[in-house]
Amino acid sequence: MNAAQVLNGVALGSLLMVLSSGLAMIYGLRGVANFAHGALYMSGAYIAYTVSDRFNFWLAILLVPLALAVIGVVLELVFFRPLQHRSHIELGLITFGLALMAERIVVLIWGERTLRVTPPEILQGTTTLLGVEYPTYRLSIIVIALALAAALVLWLRGSRVGLHIRAASQDIETAGIMGVNVDRVSLIVVSLGCALAGLAGTLAAPYIALDPGMGNAFLITVLIVVVVGGIGSIGGAMVAGMGLGVIQTVSTVWSPSFAVVVPYLALTIVLLWRPTGLAGKRVS
Repeated sequence: MNAAQVLNGVALGSLLMVLSSGLAMIYGLRGVANFAHGALYMSGAYIAYTVSDRFNFWLAILLVPLALAVIGVVLELVFFRPLQHRSHIELGLITFGLALMAERIVVLIWGERTLRVTPPEILQGTTTLLGVEYPTYRLSIIVIALALAAALVLWLRGSRVGLHIRAASQDIETAGIMGVNVDRVSLIVVSLGCALAGLAGTLAAPYIALDPGMGNAFLITVLIVVVVGGIGSIGGAMVAGMGLGVIQTVSTVWSPSFAVVVPYLALTIVLLWRPTGLAGKRVS
């Protein structure tokens, strides 16, 4: 194991941090296992491909999260809010159906061939870090993800809206009685969660190959991250995402076959030791 392999794990963990944070936020407030989250991530990557191809990658970083936030508003107003009194299983199945639809739409628009996005010229090449030459773009993923994680935690802890989100995540009915506009809070959370999925897809586009099944592959891992971190806990999801990314990447060097089962092994161990996850159910 060398520094480059550890950095690869940190880069993967950074993507998992961004993606799982959005899913944890939505589940913490709405109680919905959003199986469309992987499809949102995949859609973000493909939209980033088109924007980057016609304009530039920097514009994609700005536009794709905004576009996915609009999709989040649609999800909240058309599905989550009208169906909030239905069982969580029914809502989960609806999001699963939406994910299948999104995958077919992507195939119709972009086809089934594998696509790649070229990173900006300034982020191409390598940078010397920890005595090794490491791809500059992967370092940028780490920096962006860590900065975003810090900003998100500070916003949740230091802003009025963040306080309302944390209160509603603990007990949405009591928060409503105490004067919190839970509909507004829910709209913010769902749109922000989808925007984070779009940002993760944009960051992943120059890092991995794009294909219509990329969302499904990541979704399973992200669901495990959210459960291990503590369902509804953003901080727990961030820690679990980074830890799982590093462990899985490093274990791939030692034994690729063992690395495949690492997420499931981590899930089993954590649930046996701490059924509520590393941080329990809260948004913090």
